[in-house]
Amino acid sequence: MVKSVPFVFEANGEAMRYAPATERNRDSIAEVLADILPHHGVVLEIASGTGQHIVHFAGLFPHLTWQPSDPDPAALASIAAWSAQSAHGNLCTPLQIDASAMWSVDHADAILCINMVHISPWAATLGLLRNAVRILPSGGPLYLYGPYRQRSRPTAPSNEEFDTSLKSRNPDWGLRYVEDVAAAAAAEGLVLHRMLDMPANNLSLVFLRQ
Repeated sequence: MVKSVPFVFEANGEAMRYAPATERNRDSIAEVLADILPHHGVVLEIASGTGQHIVHFAGLFPHLTWQPSDPDPAALASIAAWSAQSAHGNLCTPLQIDASAMWSVDHADAILCINMVHISPWAATLGLLRNAVRILPSGGPLYLYGPYRQRSRPTAPSNEEFDTSLKSRNPDWGLRYVEDVAAAAAAEGLVLHRMLDMPANNLSLVFLRQ
């Protein structure tokens, strides 16, 4: 089966969007986050998409301040709608941020980026790494989640199909090699601290700022 990452508009036509995969992976992601997030501070999410992930995490980790962002105005509206529905007091107003450009944020104690690296040009990943080093404190985590290739092991058939589907939609998209992301991160001053297998042939990559 080919993976997909659809947004589903609510029948009432409101701004809120829904990504079915979010409800399937959010709890396994949260288990990893519980081990790597700081005890206090600001967590910036890059490419928040629908807003479902960050709203869920804000409820699970109320001691942290959560800053969503996305480059797409429709996504920003969806994030705002999910945030308003949740009424979590530790959620900030979403920011319009293009991962590949200079961010309007000067500091974050942790950064999350879920399911962006494969659905964006490589320049977005490079911008993510470059900005993460700029705004994270020493030892601050950058958490990436999604499907990746590894040169040391075969790619799952479902991920191969997903890669083909992505490239048919945009030749600049596609599954990246962990080794390439880690090398680009190291060049910026981020070390791959942990790599964890996740459900549905996804990986969690935890980088730390040196």
